[in-house]
Amino acid sequence: MPWYDSWFGSDAYELVYRHRDADEARAVIDLVESCAQPQPVARVLDVGCGRGRHSIELARRGYEATGIDLSEASIEEARTATADAGLEITFNVGDMREPYCEGCMDGVVNLFTTFGYFQDDDESERAIRAMTTALRPGGWLVQDFLNPSHVRATLVEEDTARRNGAHIRQRRWIDDGRVHKRIDVDDGETTRTFRESVRLFTRADLEAMYDRAGLSVKEVFGDYDGSPHSESSPRTILYAVRT
Repeated sequence: MPWYDSWFGSDAYELVYRHRDADEARAVIDLVESCAQPQPVARVLDVGCGRGRHSIELARRGYEATGIDLSEASIEEARTATADAGLEITFNVGDMREPYCEGCMDGVVNLFTTFGYFQDDDESERAIRAMTTALRPGGWLVQDFLNPSHVRATLVEEDTARRNGAHIRQRRWIDDGRVHKRIDVDDGETTRTFRESVRLFTRADLEAMYDRAGLSVKEVFGDYDGSPHSESSPRTILYAVRT
């Protein structure tokens, strides 16, 4: 079973990434609005939407948001959070490698490094093509990915934390062009182990895939504040338009 099948829908994922909150979602959607300048009530597809925090922020701003994710548990949590917020968002279980539709969306977002999971690079390129297929001609894509040079320069090999009574140990390493993580979560009775593995696609790698998919890159940012991308930037955020 691929690591992502069991990890994202687990309660342990929420413990590890609880610092990724609504404030961060607002910051990245601010950037999306700044560069893509969506029309009011634009149709936006959130690919790899997880528990829906970016979709919810899009809907709060008046956009017609749709979220897809491979994790059934995450989709159920997203639906609950949306109902609690009094919003209307379509959430579906879906594989990013399969087109959600053909030309039905004004924009697509793929945020918080929800990419590079697959062992075969062709599968990642297939995901880019699927996102492009969902866009109408002239539609836009904003993809938020890690910056490999920054990952290599700042990698913390091990850290620990205690959250909600659980002890969390994370170990990280780089091998075979991927950044790997082992997460051990000890609740005092049992220790569960999870893994992450993300392909270190460079900006050039992504731009080449975009070109083959029929996307024209307009801007590349280095962080959610809209700063220009550089080797030391923490993020690689691409804004592109379907040609």
